[in-house]
Amino acid sequence: MSEPILSVRDLSVTFDVRPQNAWPWTPSLKLQAVSGLSIDLQPGETLGLVGESGSGKSTLARAIIGTVPVSGGNILYKGQSLMAMGRQERRKHRRDVQMVFQDPLASLNPRMTVGDIIAEPLVTHEPDTPRKDVKSRVGELMERVGLLPNMINRYPHEFSGGQCQRIGIARALILKPKLMICDEPVSALDVSVQAQVVNLLTELQKDMGLSMIFIAHDLSVVKHISDRIVVMYLGRPMEIGPSKEVCRAPTHPYTQALIASVPIPDPKAERARVRPILEGDLPSPLAPPSGCLFRTRCPKVQAVCAGDRPVMDTSGPDQMVACPFHD
Repeated sequence: MSEPILSVRDLSVTFDVRPQNAWPWTPSLKLQAVSGLSIDLQPGETLGLVGESGSGKSTLARAIIGTVPVSGGNILYKGQSLMAMGRQERRKHRRDVQMVFQDPLASLNPRMTVGDIIAEPLVTHEPDTPRKDVKSRVGELMERVGLLPNMINRYPHEFSGGQCQRIGIARALILKPKLMICDEPVSALDVSVQAQVVNLLTELQKDMGLSMIFIAHDLSVVKHISDRIVVMYLGRPMEIGPSKEVCRAPTHPYTQALIASVPIPDPKAERARVRPILEGDLPSPLAPPSGCLFRTRCPKVQAVCAGDRPVMDTSGPDQMVACPFHD
């Protein structure tokens, strides 16, 4: 196996949160957004991140691109620590790692034309590129993502949500990155448009040899595009494994509940199946449960679950799970 393009080792991201209406001398609270996460991403691989809102998926993405500070652990890009990078090295890292955001329209500048939006990263990182070459590369990318070249002078409000997401994808690809992070890129789109965007990302990933991190709530979408899946809960990994295996035979109770929440297209089969219901609300990350973070909602909870926090069981060939009572 080749060297990972990205390695995350025992990563922790903590935020200081001031209580509402607190006195000036009141100490801030610690919010553990990501804790104890270790993953590798191989060249050309797509890694899916799934979990409920507040599970730390987007925080992990922002730690990788360097927009939130890391509290502990390490992130290695091509074997080099991001925390040890100098200014010039970080600039190159920003070229190699690009991001596609959740809200396609909100991520685009309404005062800029589509051509200027897509060209902006190229103009920023390669200011000496002739205008003719910039326009040519923008036109090529627009066609590649399914946009007509004559749309180059239009503004974002003139496009649909799916078209705006295609613009965002073109902007992310113009610097020919090695790693693309997609932060719930289809959650704001209609189901039919979601399929088009996911298929487009799959084609681009194969054609350009991209490594990709794909964040989503919908496991059916993640299964379609990902090679491996990381299931997260309150900032910690619950299960990691090949996407087909995780979706076919989930081992962690939380993964099983997520899989059960995905509807089956057959109405009779959907009504007949018995699904585990995930009861209760997600605990506050400011006051997480002791021991296993999932124990307050787990149907298999036992007394020992309130003790030490479970570690990943790596005894399986591919799948890893953080539960001593998994199936």
